[in-house]
Amino acid sequence: MGSAAEDRTVRWAQVATPIGTIAVGATDRAVVRVRLDGEAESDPVTPTGALARAVTQLREYFAGQRTDFDLPVALPDQVGSRFERTVWNALSQIPYGEQRTYGQIAAAIGDPGAARAVGTACNHNPLPLLVPCHRVVGAGGKLVGFGGGLAAKRWLLEHEARVALEQAWG
Repeated sequence: MGSAAEDRTVRWAQVATPIGTIAVGATDRAVVRVRLDGEAESDPVTPTGALARAVTQLREYFAGQRTDFDLPVALPDQVGSRFERTVWNALSQIPYGEQRTYGQIAAAIGDPGAARAVGTACNHNPLPLLVPCHRVVGAGGKLVGFGGGLAAKRWLLEHEARVALEQAWG
């Protein structure tokens, strides 16, 4: 086993997907960042450990073979306010293939007037896809806001709806 310093070193890999290249950063033990812009924060490496699991699971997700991520994640203490972390936890509870509105998330965390703040927290999500902010839509189901762009958000929602239907109907 490596030293504590080695355990905190973030290594990056890039994954080609139908919505563009995604960059994933992980320590030896946990995923710490997903970037939808594909920009690795250091030179990409051959994935091992948690990074290899993340790459495999993202490929399975985009192939329609995975509906839940089973990855260790870890965010440094300074990432996200208490409110943002509460929102991110609520996002993690949205089932695959389903959607919630920003207002529904605000109500679920006990702050029904905070729909706009929920949107901001979604925008600051350091683990998109793993923490499914793409499943949050505007009032009336309107497609709004997503760091990867609305075309990517639409693709993800349609992909999940299709896969969920295929699984339900065989």
